[in-house]
Amino acid sequence: MFKHFRGDLFGGITAGIVALPLALAFGVSSGLGPSAGLYGAIFISFFAALFGGTNTQISGPTAPMTAVSMVIIAGILAVHDGDVNKALPIILAVFLLAGLMQIGLGLIGLGKYIKYIPYPVVSGFMTAIGVIILVTQILPAVGYYPKEDAEYVNQFKAAAEEEILENILREEAGEGILVLENFEETIRRAEKITPADMQKEAKTLAAKDASGVMGTIKVLPRALQNINWLELVLALATIIIIYGFKRITTAVPSTLVALIVVSGVAVGFDLGYRPIEQIPEGLPIPQLGIFTEFKLSALTPYIFTALTLSLLGAIDSLLTSVVADNMTQTKHKPNKELVGQGIGNSIAAFFGGIPGAGATIRTVVNINSGGKTRLSGMVAGILLLVILLALGPIASQIPAAVLAGILVTVGIGVMDYKGLKAIPFLPKDIKLGPLKLSSEVIIMLVVLVLSSIWNLVYAVGIGLVIASLMFMKKIGDLTATRSNVRPLKEQPWADEKGFPSKLKEEVFIKHIKGPLFFGSTSDFQQLAEQIPDTASTVVIRLDRMQYMDQSGLYAMEDILQDLNKKDIKVLFVGLLDQPKYMMERIDIIPDLISKENIFEDFQHCIDWILANIEDTHTS
Repeated sequence: MFKHFRGDLFGGITAGIVALPLALAFGVSSGLGPSAGLYGAIFISFFAALFGGTNTQISGPTAPMTAVSMVIIAGILAVHDGDVNKALPIILAVFLLAGLMQIGLGLIGLGKYIKYIPYPVVSGFMTAIGVIILVTQILPAVGYYPKEDAEYVNQFKAAAEEEILENILREEAGEGILVLENFEETIRRAEKITPADMQKEAKTLAAKDASGVMGTIKVLPRALQNINWLELVLALATIIIIYGFKRITTAVPSTLVALIVVSGVAVGFDLGYRPIEQIPEGLPIPQLGIFTEFKLSALTPYIFTALTLSLLGAIDSLLTSVVADNMTQTKHKPNKELVGQGIGNSIAAFFGGIPGAGATIRTVVNINSGGKTRLSGMVAGILLLVILLALGPIASQIPAAVLAGILVTVGIGVMDYKGLKAIPFLPKDIKLGPLKLSSEVIIMLVVLVLSSIWNLVYAVGIGLVIASLMFMKKIGDLTATRSNVRPLKEQPWADEKGFPSKLKEEVFIKHIKGPLFFGSTSDFQQLAEQIPDTASTVVIRLDRMQYMDQSGLYAMEDILQDLNKKDIKVLFVGLLDQPKYMMERIDIIPDLISKENIFEDFQHCIDWILANIEDTHTS
């Protein structure tokens, strides 16, 4: 590990410097504050490198993981009246569960299957992440915070009163108090509600209403009427420096330059800006509330969410691993990488950090700076811990608008422009009435739109379902075409050229080339329509039907039953092991096809036909 110590040291230090402003920004964006982003970067970077399967990978909070975490955190906060202290144990429990699930995914060997997720789903999701980050950072970039807009908050006072009363009723129901029999208890609790409680709940509802892409768009007119010009200037200056400094040199991370320059000016001239939340001093403290306040009933609704977060982290990390492989000419271990990421995310959650994954930009920086082994990722984590301990109070003076500006550039950069540029050129393989559309574009846009305006988790699930159905339809059509199960004229195979011409009216030969599965059964069921009225015997050539699923099995059973009712004799030729096993399981063999009517090759079949079938249609 220490053979390349110098390169790993420089690579880790450079990657850690690049990670610092992003970690702070992602922490603020998540809703848990800058310290959560920093803690996530420290622990994930160190432990994912130590236990992972990609030597040069630098891990930490990433845009996709933060976007999903932001949705999870906002949802749990809404259930807990916007109180972070109340909600934190369950939030971190979800993150811990996601980390443990990642470990499980690695242990059962799922890492190698992540590559099968369709590109349109990934593309739509990544572009949606960019849209979400970009749109949601408009409000902090212009210095507008809905919770602090008194006129806006007042709109939610009636709803706040209803919400508080509903909470009282829920509490009483949980305590076994029957409200209809004990109005006095309800009244007594309601009388304890203070104007401050009402205001706090109204602020929570206002923040919830203005969250996400749709919430931001809803309050955008108010935000533009209440622009804090200082905050906007700080955000714009940050964005300009990030893009402008890259044109001068890429040796120094432009994000870090923007952070230092704009924050230095704001602090040095005492501009009266809005700082980020205070970063706690000292070592990160274990969040024992995850265990001491654990309730299975509180965690159960978020199990699917945790699984989605773990899968997203797996995809995010392994895509970066592929990039690292291409740059270093090495081969990562996908399952070991998932275990390492899971350990890193689990430990980060235990210390109050947000989840993360392998970060492409930081990994590339590490490799270009000389990083060659897992030591570089560990160095990056240690550097961030040193910065936390030494510069925590100074970092707390960073303007919130600067981090908003950084996130705007992240949102712009994370979008999949390659996928967007390809939209006009993708083949239009679907017809909707008079319109011809591309199935891949449809999947991409469905995931993009649903992720942006509705729910990231469900959008990805719906995208995968649509992609799977479209894929199965295409494969079914392709297989049906190649299998000649459609009512087309059969072309004789080489061994059929000697078939007696006098029996061609009595014997109909059917070829099945390729698997008989759910995608091709509808066409196979048209077999009866292809048989001429003169035929008394049907030969089904199965030499090239390697596989039959349950749908194909029952389609075969239906066809054989129909032919038996019409007194048409059916002969099988070249039946392979898997289809034979399937047909024996439900007694198609021997009930519908006797073993005497199954032939290994076509010559034996011809011999049987010559011995048993008479020419009844010769004029």
